[in-house]
Amino acid sequence: MREILIYSIVALSSLFIMGYAMHMLVGGMVSPETEYLLIVLICLADVAAIGYMAWDVIQRRRGRK
Repeated sequence: MREILIYSIVALSSLFIMGYAMHMLVGGMVSPETEYLLIVLICLADVAAIGYMAWDVIQRRRGRK
């Protein structure tokens, strides 16, 4: 149970950092709509990576790999 809390905190902080990094990278150089779109896309990619890592941990714990 404690691992779920730790993984959740790491996932949320990762999303925040990725969104903020994208804002700092392109903020002011592109239109706000484009910036928001880029933030959403990078956060979706981050969610996909986190989801894959969580799936991999579950598979390994079940002994399927």
